[in-house]
Amino acid sequence: MFPVILFLFIVVPLVEIFVLIQVGQVIGGLNTILLLIVTAVVGASLVKSQGLRAWSQAQQRMAMGEMPGQQLAEGMIIFMAGVMFVTPGFLTDIVALVFLLPGFRQAFARKLMQRMQVHTVQGHHSMHGSFRSGPRGPGEEPRGGRTFEGEYKDEENERDRIDRDDRQDK
Repeated sequence: MFPVILFLFIVVPLVEIFVLIQVGQVIGGLNTILLLIVTAVVGASLVKSQGLRAWSQAQQRMAMGEMPGQQLAEGMIIFMAGVMFVTPGFLTDIVALVFLLPGFRQAFARKLMQRMQVHTVQGHHSMHGSFRSGPRGPGEEPRGGRTFEGEYKDEENERDRIDRDDRQDK
């Protein structure tokens, strides 16, 4: 993880500064600044429209009773593109533009969903699951195992309640 952080916070800004200087020498400093402002505004507009589309699709999936896993992952990618667009630099703008291409974004979102797992831990109980897009029919098994639906109750608390009720009755 440290090499990734080092790359993101040291190497990328240094490369962006180098590119900005090179572009500034070719088209001039003021034109470079104006171009950065234009790419940020255009990028923000693209991110807004793509984000609203992903939000709408996620709401439609939820209305149909389906988990919008694909749309949530795409929303995260759109958010990353937005952050890259407002970061000054041309290389981050190019990467952000690639993130907004529907084909790339969908493939990247599927890859993210394959790697992502949700872990919920509450007290001494833990549940594990993964994002999945689409409905799950009766008897249909998710990849990698069987799913059992049901309810549970913490019997220790139930016993304490019964014991307490018994003591109060005496």
